Amino acid sequence: MPLDAIRQQIRANYLPDEDEAVKRLSAAAGLSAGERKAISARAADLVRSVRGSTDPRLMEVFLSAYGLSTKEGVALMCLAEALLRVPDTETMDDLIADKIAPHDWSAHSGGSSSIFVNASTWALMLTGRVLDEGEGGIEGTLRAMVRRLGEPVIRKAVAAAMREMGEQFVLGRTIAEAVKRGRPMTQKGYLYSFDMLGEAARTEADALRYHRAYTDAISSLDAGSNGPDIRYNHGISVKLSALHPRYEVAQRETMLPVMAERLLSLALAARHSRMGLNIDAEEADRLDLSLDVIERVLAEPDLAGWEGFGVVVQAYGPRAAFAIDWLYALAKKYDRRIMVRLVKGAYWDTEIKRAQTLGLSGYPVFTRKANTDVSYMACAKKLLSMTDRIYPQFATHNAHTVAAILSMAKDRESFEFQRLHGMGEALHETVRQVEGTRCRIYAPVGAHSDLLAYLVRRLLENGANSSFVHQLTDEEVEPEEIARDPLATVETQGPAANPAIARPAAIFGAGRRNSKGFDITDPVMLAAIDKARAEFAGADRWHAKPVTRAAGYGKQRRIVNPAKPDEIVGTVHEAAAKQVATAVRIAVDAQPAWAKRPVSDRAAILNRAADLYEANAAEFFALAIREAGKSLADGIAEVREAVDFLRYYAAEAANAEAGTEARGAIACISPWNFPLAIFTGQIAAALVTGNSVIAKPAEQTPLIAFRAVEMLREAGVPEDVIQLLPGDGPTVGAPLTANPRIAGVCFTGSTEVAKLIEKQLADTAAPDAMLIAETGGLNAMIVDSTALPEQAVRDILASAFQSAGQRCSALRVLYVQKDVEKKMLEMLKGAMEALNVGNPWAISTDVGPVIDDEAQASISDYCKKKGLEGRLIAKLEAPATGRFVAPHVFRVKGIEEMEREVFGPVLHVATFDADEIDAVIAAINRKGYGLTFGLHTRIEGRVQHFVDGIHAGNIYVNRNQIGAVVGSQPFGGEGLSGTGPKAGGPHYLRRFRKGPEAGTEVGEGHKVTATELADNLPDPALGDWSTRPDRVAILRKHLRGKGAAAIAASASLDFGQVDLPGPTGEANTLSLAPRGRVLCLGPDAETLLAQTIQALAAGNAVLAVAPGAPAALSALTGKGLPLAAIDGRPDPVEARSLRVDVVAFSGTPEEARIVRKVIAERAGPIVPLVSEVLNPAAYAHERAVCVDTTAAGGNASLLAAA
Repeated sequence: MPLDAIRQQIRANYLPDEDEAVKRLSAAAGLSAGERKAISARAADLVRSVRGSTDPRLMEVFLSAYGLSTKEGVALMCLAEALLRVPDTETMDDLIADKIAPHDWSAHSGGSSSIFVNASTWALMLTGRVLDEGEGGIEGTLRAMVRRLGEPVIRKAVAAAMREMGEQFVLGRTIAEAVKRGRPMTQKGYLYSFDMLGEAARTEADALRYHRAYTDAISSLDAGSNGPDIRYNHGISVKLSALHPRYEVAQRETMLPVMAERLLSLALAARHSRMGLNIDAEEADRLDLSLDVIERVLAEPDLAGWEGFGVVVQAYGPRAAFAIDWLYALAKKYDRRIMVRLVKGAYWDTEIKRAQTLGLSGYPVFTRKANTDVSYMACAKKLLSMTDRIYPQFATHNAHTVAAILSMAKDRESFEFQRLHGMGEALHETVRQVEGTRCRIYAPVGAHSDLLAYLVRRLLENGANSSFVHQLTDEEVEPEEIARDPLATVETQGPAANPAIARPAAIFGAGRRNSKGFDITDPVMLAAIDKARAEFAGADRWHAKPVTRAAGYGKQRRIVNPAKPDEIVGTVHEAAAKQVATAVRIAVDAQPAWAKRPVSDRAAILNRAADLYEANAAEFFALAIREAGKSLADGIAEVREAVDFLRYYAAEAANAEAGTEARGAIACISPWNFPLAIFTGQIAAALVTGNSVIAKPAEQTPLIAFRAVEMLREAGVPEDVIQLLPGDGPTVGAPLTANPRIAGVCFTGSTEVAKLIEKQLADTAAPDAMLIAETGGLNAMIVDSTALPEQAVRDILASAFQSAGQRCSALRVLYVQKDVEKKMLEMLKGAMEALNVGNPWAISTDVGPVIDDEAQASISDYCKKKGLEGRLIAKLEAPATGRFVAPHVFRVKGIEEMEREVFGPVLHVATFDADEIDAVIAAINRKGYGLTFGLHTRIEGRVQHFVDGIHAGNIYVNRNQIGAVVGSQPFGGEGLSGTGPKAGGPHYLRRFRKGPEAGTEVGEGHKVTATELADNLPDPALGDWSTRPDRVAILRKHLRGKGAAAIAASASLDFGQVDLPGPTGEANTLSLAPRGRVLCLGPDAETLLAQTIQALAAGNAVLAVAPGAPAALSALTGKGLPLAAIDGRPDPVEARSLRVDVVAFSGTPEEARIVRKVIAERAGPIVPLVSEVLNPAAYAHERAVCVDTTAAGGNASLLAAA
């Protein structure tokens, strides 16, 4: 079959049906029942022989004692991953205490036959209890003694233990040391394939350093080559990701020639040294790119006659067999003999997570271990039939796999086995002695600080209960069970796909389907996207206008491409000011009939709209790129988020109905930076809750909004229920928000405009008119010395510069611990230099334009000013034409220097000492914003410290701080960053409906003065009320049946951390935090009690002011609660300057209007007026926390499920 045809097979099987793939491979294995029985019997004999002949290697015993099914095993993995790179003793001590102190090491005491493992257990147990400061008995005396010796002793001991772990896997710090340490095995007849340790190159300097290391290693091994046959000489393994910082499909055109040149130079050096060079396999999305590199290099005439070019193939991928076919055809085409190392696969958990995150149609790997084992057998049989061109290298520690290969092979000379240094020694020594087979040892070489990612990957692969290595050391597992035929397992397991691993489309459960993903690393999909979006590349392609029956148009305006301002994308007829009032009247009239329709009908319309969005995704991609200046990747994320909003709100709508009613006509005012996602999210929430909508899109992006409304109407939204009024703020926005018939405003934009809207609503709208405002932020990230620099820099770049920094969530101020500042900033600068600034239509573009001339001028002026102050750390160059601002990084002392949010690709960097963390938290909180916050650390206790201390709506740990996913990371801030509730969260829809209000008049009483209010205002910082988990129970006990409805409503909320669904390898939680001080104004006794109960239940401090307040609250006062009650008539004007965070008042509309107007005039954050009698969520902030649980190296729980 021609190479191109095989390549198409490879591409077609990227995400295949797993059942069909396993059937194909089972047949390809071609083993009879008798052969299978004999292989299993032979494998069981091998297990018995290995168990009886020698003690297992130290690391194998260690894995048995501390497998990943134990918390202690996971803690050790995390400690090993981070400890050796931490330069400062204070953070090192914190990390050791964090990983060792909380765990039950005594449960492992005496559980192993190894003296070293038991000694390690006792050391960890002792150290853990020292750090935990327990006392008692002889152990207490010993702990006291160690504690007197001090933390330096513990630190040195634990660091030494981690190095000992490392030496079990790493042959040497240098090639010379590795060759020397490997000599005993070489003398037995083993050979080595050396791998130079390190992460993927993040910078060009990294890539050159790795290339030099590979070159030097080859040179060092030259003298040890024993002749021309590469099978009898050592070899080297090379990671392509180490040779270029942008080893990505998007950078193919510029990356490929450089990568090929670097790989060729290494191949020529290896040829000269008569040794083999293997190209290690990496993530599945890089396979197609790797094949391009491989063909380009192998075709070089200078490599003719050399048989040492090797490629690693991962059997866990359904494309493995096709890749082998392609390599064989390639070798024939260029008349080469090559090596193929067959491995099970090293990135399985990463592939599962990526597919779920991207919403792919399937997985690029098998989801069961048995399926991979069958694939390995089929691929091995194929390789053994291709020995005229391929020298197979079978890397395995599995006795059944070894037995199968011995059964299938016609001889013992045409292949070799391979194992990892430190693993599988007894198995392969037994086979070598009995069968005379060759065995090569894959041996990492490098500094201990570089081994961490490799070490953790090995721990993850082999520490799971299902792994062969783990089972081999567990005497309770029978040899026949370990040697079970995977073909038999596949035949009896039912469906090939693992039911414990949700399909990417189903990660959110039965309630809703995940949005469709578009993988732009897949050549087939990328070609389809390019073909589809090409239809929308022409000039003046779209024409938008008001979507309303209200007559009359305003001015016509051209919309231009911000990357190419001379390119007209389309035109818009804007709404005229006179249309606004008519549109509101139409919306008000249409709303009651819409609200009467069953919620299931409204939800079904949203789901149909989601399907239409996906069907028209290519047009939306083109609009996002050409109208809003987004990259293709951002355009895809935009469509997916919009679809997720539609489906999520459709699924949640019924939960908001009980005891509430729709509000009426809602004004939805959306921003240009998410012109489809936020636009759609606001509208979808309003519609599904029974409201009508007048949508005003940002004046920069009306075209995409127009198409969205057309699709919403096509999905079934009645024409008068949704209207679109494109235009600017003065012409459309101001009269819309000033219209007294508007029942609420949903707004995303600047803090200043949100305050103006609140004042306008207070003046003209009903006093209970809703305002949901999501505004900007001065978002910070803290990186401590335990963080992995490569991960941190990756996430810093994405957070600060993706979307040209034009995200509310974007990183503005980076705090780096001083101990790692130099390394971190050098890597940050180098990684920045690898970014491409340019036209976002090109897939290679990383940073596109800013939105308009005004933004470009403002950001550029700021950068010039900071540059003149001598603050510049790094900057890139921007294209000369178009609305571009190059990424800049400036040095600041801290966030306190920031006067405003700079809404563009501008990052500020400050440093901190290890003992200044609390000071940094306080500085961030003092700015008053609270949108997103990022943290890179390996210290779990520190994570909780930040979650408890930082006032931010969304906290991200060990990942970037942008791209909140609907339903997984509900998005929205607090303080100056927004009012709440969070979009895409469980409390959002309830805000679009209203419950009963008391509507009673304030009774007579003395006028309470400002001084009285201030003197009686409780301090929420005093006592532990805000952190107590039993607040509702305490209130219920004191009240003895009073306020039952409010108690029930509060009890229905979960104030603890609620787990939210999402992709594997990520922990998403939502919790409710107190807002602070609540002013409860009743006005009647029953309402006042209900308000007070809900405010206290949320953890707030409460000042209750109303005639008869002390009597109404007598059951709660004097009980040590943060509550004060004043008997008197509240005067809102007297409360104007009172420092409160919520005001609760459910009086007459006339009185409520006065209260709202007073609090709307206050400076600072918008203070909500809670007018409903029962709405407990209104008294709390929502806090969403997202933790990348794979950051320390992998996903232990997922691997256990395989």
